[in-house]
Amino acid sequence: MASPILYLAITNHGFGHATRAAAIAAEIKTLNPEITIILATTAPRSVLEAYFPGDWIHRPRAFDVGVIQADSLTMDLPATLDKLKEIRAQAQALIRSEANFLKQNRVGLVLGDIPPLAAPIAQAAGIPCWMMGNFGWDFIYRAWGDEYPEFNDLADWIGDCFSQADRLFRMPFSEPMPAFSSTIDVGLTGVLSRFTPEEVQEAFNLGAIPQEKIVLLTFGGLGLNRIPYENVKHFPDYIFICFDLSAPELPNLIRVDDRFYRPIDFAALAGRLISKPGYSTFSEACRFDVPIISITREGFAEAPILLEGIQDYAQHQIVEAEDFFTGDWSFLAQPMTPPRKAEPLAKDGNKSIAQAVVDYFQS
Repeated sequence: MASPILYLAITNHGFGHATRAAAIAAEIKTLNPEITIILATTAPRSVLEAYFPGDWIHRPRAFDVGVIQADSLTMDLPATLDKLKEIRAQAQALIRSEANFLKQNRVGLVLGDIPPLAAPIAQAAGIPCWMMGNFGWDFIYRAWGDEYPEFNDLADWIGDCFSQADRLFRMPFSEPMPAFSSTIDVGLTGVLSRFTPEEVQEAFNLGAIPQEKIVLLTFGGLGLNRIPYENVKHFPDYIFICFDLSAPELPNLIRVDDRFYRPIDFAALAGRLISKPGYSTFSEACRFDVPIISITREGFAEAPILLEGIQDYAQHQIVEAEDFFTGDWSFLAQPMTPPRKAEPLAKDGNKSIAQAVVDYFQS
């Protein structure tokens, strides 16, 4: 009997979607090693392998554009609009091509995070499509409709694509996502460290540093272009950890240049995390109970929802972007604000989604 085949389509935006989807794929493979998994994404194989080691098939395909960005905060809306119109113009050809691929390879289920075209592709192939995420691209684009009215029509088209999905696994820190007809709320998703805290302490000489003095700096796969690293010199008794290969050499700044280490590998050691609004970063910090200092992000509709989320569920500080870029980081001397809600979020999102996929193939 042929092994079941899962086609996992990943949105073409940054690396956050790719890493969380790869982590869920790894969980599926752990629960049932017989499932063949195809990762359909333009994310580099090296990034995917860091979160999903083992056997899988890489199918480089771009189903959407997300947002075209120079770094994790700087967005190019006209270029995004032009690319999105190009994708819509080519959509029917892409749907036919990919649906033929699914049928020829006897794929049994499409799981999307969260490219809109995944649903009509699955429907054209005659198989179910499940989606997972905390926002839809219709929600993001519609927020720009006043400035660029063409985004409104494209958001309607994307909402129609989403309405063809059979199920949505809605993650925490989410917008309502009303285009989906069947929604299942799940817990936090994320990846696990490859190392024990002791192994990381030894590798980076952190054993003598109190946890509250270890600050993890991470700004997503695209990073930031202008981090004022000189501010770390104001806190000589702290250790700052970053993954920016262009960061300067400073006595209390550890620049992690070994790509085998990831931000999550330091989460259990960090007393605080400094970041920009991003689901994967916030979710993984909450899974490890790491206090979050987030800068603000203007013009991206997901950001206020994420900031509301950490105010509800994490020890936090919210710092205006201008204060982060031009200030002296005196916020580090301020106490963290406790979460507004006492009940923590469930942390079983990976397992919930993976188990549903395994159960589907066994039914």
